[in-house]
Amino acid sequence: MPFAHAPDGTRVHYRVLGNPDGAPLLLLHGLGTDQWGWVRQRRAFGRRFRCLAVDNRGSGRSDKPRGPYDLAVMADDAKAVLDHAGVESAHVLGASMGGVISQILAVHHPERVRSLVLACTACQMHEWRRELLEGWIDTTERRGLRGFATGNLNWLIGPLSVRRLYPLAALVGPFALRVPSHALVAQIEALLSTDEDVAHELAAITVPTLVIVGSQDILTPVADAELLALRIPTAQLAVIRGAAHGFMIEHAATFNATVLRFLEAQLDSAQGAATVTDLASRRRLA
Repeated sequence: MPFAHAPDGTRVHYRVLGNPDGAPLLLLHGLGTDQWGWVRQRRAFGRRFRCLAVDNRGSGRSDKPRGPYDLAVMADDAKAVLDHAGVESAHVLGASMGGVISQILAVHHPERVRSLVLACTACQMHEWRRELLEGWIDTTERRGLRGFATGNLNWLIGPLSVRRLYPLAALVGPFALRVPSHALVAQIEALLSTDEDVAHELAAITVPTLVIVGSQDILTPVADAELLALRIPTAQLAVIRGAAHGFMIEHAATFNATVLRFLEAQLDSAQGAATVTDLASRRRLA
């Protein structure tokens, strides 16, 4: 079981999945979620990619120190995973909070990012979302993980699915989080305290970028994705109809196909560039 060590000594767990000879794909999930949040992507992505699925500090098997946490530090945690895995650069897929961490990674460590997929995420903190997250802290501190998980399904699951999935989600939600209350609160506080100057640096991102969102996402709505795509010069926007915030689970087939189409285009582009370079070298030698 691989553990990277962050600069402050925190152990960061990650799991290696898929094709050992494939291009590296770093997977960063969202609030309270560990590498099991990618359960419906493992087989699809693993056919062509060597996936590094990270447990953010405070979740999964990673250390869960008392706060405060910082998303810039968590971006350095992701870099530590790449270092430990011997990966110079990777394609990066970040969802929700993991999408913010991915933005910071691409801005602070651009040499480590080959391409970028930003799913159900944002680059600014609206006042309504700040009030919501502050309420989540209060709920978690008063009612624990079960109260948090069962009280917020409508933010994660689309209205067409919430009735069907609610009984199961209410039962397993607190266990699926697998994070102590203090760590979940520290992650939320890290989101609330994120330096929004990073949003003004997104124009410096030069790698191919896909911004993907569900049309029924009410936590990070389509307008957030549109702003992200506007600020990143290389970005393209994809909207999955009928999907909500948890679309990598709820609409996995469409999510996987859309992301893989983008990632495989980057592999084909890199292969084409390598072929052109090789032909040019041969001509010079001839």
